[in-house]
Amino acid sequence: MANIIILGAGIGGMSAAYEIRDAIGKEHAITVVGDGPVFNFTPSNPWLAVGWRKPDEIRLNVTEPLESRNIRFVPTRANKVVAEANRLDLVDGSSLNYDYLVITTGPRLAFERVPGSGPEGFTQSVCTGPHAEKAWLSYEEFLKKPGPVVVGALQGASCFGPAYEFAMILDTDLRRRKLRDRVPMTFVTSEPYIGHMGLGGIGDSKGLLESEMRQRHIKWISNARVTSVEQGKINAEQLDEQSAVLKTHELPFSYSMFIPPFAGVDAVQGIEGLTNPGGFILIDEHQCNPTFPNIFAAGVCVAIPPVEVTPVPTGAPKTGLMIESMVTAIANNLRDVLAGKPMKARATWNAMCLADMGDSGFAFIALPQIPPRNVTKAMSGKWVHLAKVAYEKYFLRKMRKGKADPIYETYVMKAFGIDRLKLEENID
Repeated sequence: MANIIILGAGIGGMSAAYEIRDAIGKEHAITVVGDGPVFNFTPSNPWLAVGWRKPDEIRLNVTEPLESRNIRFVPTRANKVVAEANRLDLVDGSSLNYDYLVITTGPRLAFERVPGSGPEGFTQSVCTGPHAEKAWLSYEEFLKKPGPVVVGALQGASCFGPAYEFAMILDTDLRRRKLRDRVPMTFVTSEPYIGHMGLGGIGDSKGLLESEMRQRHIKWISNARVTSVEQGKINAEQLDEQSAVLKTHELPFSYSMFIPPFAGVDAVQGIEGLTNPGGFILIDEHQCNPTFPNIFAAGVCVAIPPVEVTPVPTGAPKTGLMIESMVTAIANNLRDVLAGKPMKARATWNAMCLADMGDSGFAFIALPQIPPRNVTKAMSGKWVHLAKVAYEKYFLRKMRKGKADPIYETYVMKAFGIDRLKLEENID
């Protein structure tokens, strides 16, 4: 019997637990290690931050659903992966031994790289449930005395969709409250242009998003490097194509939200052969670490180089479709390894994004993620908003029942109406 540990209990970790259990059967042990027993549906955090969701509506205790599938859950944060000893040390001083380790931790949010940023500073975040709750409390105070708003993504961020989502959800909410005319809005991003998304653009994402932001009276500054945040003021430099400072900006704000730089989590930092200098997990084509072949990884914690060099550093995003594809490859490869067969499953690494805009939405598909591509689509409409709401309800319902249907099936088959087989074969 093999002992498999999954480190991380977010969307990637929970999907991995269920898919691996289905792939390898009941005779092997699976343990999920998470920082507390509560699963938070991260895609709903922008709604939570403006009061459109209550915390209990997007959260659930994962212990019972996991145990119903004969999966042990340990609600204790990891302290260190001791890869050479096949051991995971936890912060409470205990340890867990493993035969195979699957890392799905997501990133560490590196707010410290921009002084004054983050929930401990002067800006809000929607990257975690607690951050989104704090953002809502701050927003409630802001509504009593509206003023300028600055939203965006800091240099080193590798997830831009939530920044666009939050700016436009905020715009929608303020219009509904009849307060929008009192709130100048500016979008500040490290992307070289609006709609780059860390992917070099997808179809006409630039034109689509610029048009939407003009329609909503949201000004923007791209190629921006935020140098510091003070109480009520964003200090930023706008660079040219040669990375020289083109212009400096001092942006006043009464409310601000930024996506931070991402880094690898502390539990894997500094392990030679396991991570790159940023702490992201190195993997081969089978999602397996070359130095420690019994360690797999999926999701935002995986080391993926930027799609292209940009004047201000931007990371490549890992969308739900890509994460689920990684998880499926790991499940199939573990099944084969445990049966004494060579690994052959590979993730497709296609990119897809459904982003809510409050009263409508935009959707992107990039097959493959890195251009040139076989399929490129950029779309918008109210149907995207409705699809994301349906996805939220569908996924949480499945999670409560001890299931996690593949994310790509939900996104693609229910939202886009594209046949999964055609998608996997890169056929438009």
